[in-house]
Amino acid sequence: MESDASTSPRRRSTSCYSDSGDSSCSEPFSECGSDDLLFTPAAAAGIHRLLLSCAAEASDGTISSLVAELESPSSSLDSLRRSAMELRLLAKHNPDNRIRIAAAGAVRPLVALLSHADPLLQEHGVTALLNLSICDENKAIIVEAGAIRPLVHALKSAASPAARENAACALLRLSQLDGSAAASIGRAGAIPLLVSLLETGGARGKKDAATALYALCSGARENRLRAVEAGAVRPLLDLMADPETGMVDKAAYVLHSLVGIAEGRSAAVEEGGIPVLVEMVEVGSPRQKEIATLSLLQICEDSAAYRTMVAREGAIPPLVALSQSSSARPKLKTKAEALIEMLRQPRSASLRARPTAVVAAE
Repeated sequence: MESDASTSPRRRSTSCYSDSGDSSCSEPFSECGSDDLLFTPAAAAGIHRLLLSCAAEASDGTISSLVAELESPSSSLDSLRRSAMELRLLAKHNPDNRIRIAAAGAVRPLVALLSHADPLLQEHGVTALLNLSICDENKAIIVEAGAIRPLVHALKSAASPAARENAACALLRLSQLDGSAAASIGRAGAIPLLVSLLETGGARGKKDAATALYALCSGARENRLRAVEAGAVRPLLDLMADPETGMVDKAAYVLHSLVGIAEGRSAAVEEGGIPVLVEMVEVGSPRQKEIATLSLLQICEDSAAYRTMVAREGAIPPLVALSQSSSARPKLKTKAEALIEMLRQPRSASLRARPTAVVAAE
């Protein structure tokens, strides 16, 4: 739903925007959700020995046998489930196992499991690939095995929420390989699915979606337009405006990436983003003040109309306070001063070069 940002009321909050309850400048994006394999008490007792053995280094013979079981056309469903689960756990608990599992040729049969009709087998396949992708050396192997499209399909239609969330995490890790991988993931249709997860997922799903969107949009410019067209701006602003979600920082960083393109700036303004960003400059944590200032700079850079809207929203007083703060970093003070000057001369030409990257908080 679009709103008129120049007239929409701005909620005045007395609480600080902080995902963690403090204003420390920790990294806004931690690693995505882990492999949370849960069992009933009876099942857990039955596989306790298996879990212990998987925490140790497996022999090459053991790994090869598991891979052969996955590849055998005569394997039963139970055998496939057990082999996939063992590979999943071996890759989860031991870094050396990740290299050896990939070297043993497990990636292609695991990718094949993503299209299997059995939901549990599909989940084991998705999550085994996620665990293998933790190792940088395995990312290219997984991409070359054709995993991107099956992972996107799992993100869209896997029966279990865990499989969908782990597919998002796996795509995030693969996007870190290079810009080409990030672009391929976007072309495979992942962006709208991640936006949907951002809107409707559980707490973990929303965080994983935001982290994946940030990686994909940072890694490939073309993905920014895909995210805007998929409607990412509205849920991002909703998360930014509600500190109780614990997603303020993550959403703000994804939004900053999107306002780097004209379509993203237009969407942010049309969806009422200016009041949210101005309030963040006023009451946010140090990190949030910084990212909101940078986003407002990008929004105001090429539009006198947007500069007028930001000024009318009351941005200048909190920006002046920020520029004079003894605790603010020098680079942030410089950005705040540049924005103040721009807002005081809303019809003037651009007064500075648009920042090409977020100034990292230290």
